[in-house]
Amino acid sequence: MTPHADSPIRLANGDSPEVQEPLYSANDFITNGFGEEPTDPRVNRSHLRYTPEDELHDLVCVGFGPASLAIAVALHDALDGTDPSLDIRGLQIESPKVAFLERQQQFAWHAGMLLPGARMQITFMKDMATLRNPRSEFTFINYLFRKDRLIEFTNLNTFLPQRAEYEDYMRWCARWFEEVVQYDQEVLKIVPEKSPNGSDTISTFTVLSQNLQTGEIQSRRTKHVVIASGGRPNIPKPFPTSHPKVVHSSQFSHISTKLLQDFQHPYNVAVIGNGQSAAEIFNFLHVHYPNTRTRLLIKGGALRPSDDSPFVNEIFNPSRVDSTYSRDPELRRTTIAEDRNTNYGVVRLNLLEEIYETLYTQRIRFGNTPAAEEQWPHRILPHRQVEKVENSPVIKDGIRLYVRDRSPLYLSDSPNAQEKEEILDVDVVFVATGYHRDLHETLLQDARSLMPGGDQEGAKWTVQRDYKVQFAEKKLGNDAGVWLQGCCESSHGLSDTLLSILATRGGEMVKSIFENKST
Repeated sequence: MTPHADSPIRLANGDSPEVQEPLYSANDFITNGFGEEPTDPRVNRSHLRYTPEDELHDLVCVGFGPASLAIAVALHDALDGTDPSLDIRGLQIESPKVAFLERQQQFAWHAGMLLPGARMQITFMKDMATLRNPRSEFTFINYLFRKDRLIEFTNLNTFLPQRAEYEDYMRWCARWFEEVVQYDQEVLKIVPEKSPNGSDTISTFTVLSQNLQTGEIQSRRTKHVVIASGGRPNIPKPFPTSHPKVVHSSQFSHISTKLLQDFQHPYNVAVIGNGQSAAEIFNFLHVHYPNTRTRLLIKGGALRPSDDSPFVNEIFNPSRVDSTYSRDPELRRTTIAEDRNTNYGVVRLNLLEEIYETLYTQRIRFGNTPAAEEQWPHRILPHRQVEKVENSPVIKDGIRLYVRDRSPLYLSDSPNAQEKEEILDVDVVFVATGYHRDLHETLLQDARSLMPGGDQEGAKWTVQRDYKVQFAEKKLGNDAGVWLQGCCESSHGLSDTLLSILATRGGEMVKSIFENKST
């Protein structure tokens, strides 16, 4: 699903948006006033300062998304002295030498699903700082104040800002740290270095990255590394991974208007998935492409609502990470699976109701018989599994899907019903099937000899409670290490990839890394 984003609303006048790239972008904020600071002439600049590449760093963060941004904010607050929980002596003696390396050209948070009107699913109180340090410069409330919108926002009477505004908030935070962030940097690998005293103990790491603008390979030595590279789009078999008409949901707003340029054209579109992102795309196509035939293929029998009730939501409390990590591994797997309907393969209830009303309106317009349903422009096809993908022989540059239809086994009135095969020819397929979060395994390939059991096939890196990667005994110095962010769900719980605990976790990371800082 789209992390913590509610469903998009329709334009008030019913018009379709103009063709643009993407559908909604940071540039819109600048032209519409989001990017201005009319009430405060001060230049936003954090307490962190640029460190030349050839100097030994205290910390290099791989990626500069929300997880790394929360660490940067916590570091600023520690240096600023506004957070008593981050009174770290080593940071007061000497300002840390840090760098953040980000593959994107600028800060962006799920920009490919930044659909008009989408709202957050969690309270703005779970921002980059408030739950750790309400006095921080980086609270969402201070952002509104600095943008001269605080009073008007209170009149909205909501804790759920528009997703576009929340991303602008995070961009505003990120701009404070431009001095220590290098964009267009793709990290290639992280290489451990042995101690200069000749022992086998690792005291530093070399982070190799490529400048995507120049192609230059750059090298930075550091004592500590945080890998917070985010997820890589998951395009499952049998879908091809590089076909121009098979598009992952993460790229929807960037690519959809290139592939579907005419909002009145009768395109044929398939959407794969049963979570929030799939439902948002399905609904967006219905609203803005009224003549398109859209098919949403889901494995189960129905779209299901997410559970965001208050008692269940306590699983996202920062304190729950301790109990989750301490739990017996088998029990932890069971409880995480039980709670997956808070985030995976589920849809916000208001969007479900809107989609259901769309389908009901089609019953009025086109008829309510099975034969009439075949002609509906927008349909949800349950119990479907795509078995094979080929180029379409009937749609130019299109895609043919061979679909296993198991719905007769569940929905037929006749006994002994059999599953069947369907063929769908479409102009484009949007695949909303989640993300892989395992890039750290590739980046740490050169360190596998230091992994406990690293010579065993299929061995994976594990982490301690403070997210620090576990190396073999006596292989790592006291003031060195690697930490993982956003890929520890199996050990730390469902909040690991979400926004809910970022402020608190950012502070925990700063303490874990810098409390033992040598001077």
